[in-house]
Amino acid sequence: MNLNPTVLDPVFQFLDWVIAEDGVYLFLAFVWLSLILIAWIFNGGLRRKFPNQPDVHASIGIIIQPHASPPPPAIIIHEFDPLDDCRNLRGGGGEDTGG
Repeated sequence: MNLNPTVLDPVFQFLDWVIAEDGVYLFLAFVWLSLILIAWIFNGGLRRKFPNQPDVHASIGIIIQPHASPPPPAIIIHEFDPLDDCRNLRGGGGEDTGG
């Protein structure tokens, strides 16, 4: 079969005309068809079905959990040395004042 450009010119001109006139609708149709094809493949459209095996279906479960109350504030225990506390009250903090 000889496929020289003179034989295919009418085909290419027709395709150019269809794309120029209805290209948006063709694009939308191909997008929807591809989405349907992908969904069919994900649902097992390409898997072989054996008559001896039982049907096994997998599904996706969504669990919505209510928000838990925030935890109570943490209790902070400040440990101190009573001797240091007494020194600070008397003014002799034991620190070098540089004087």
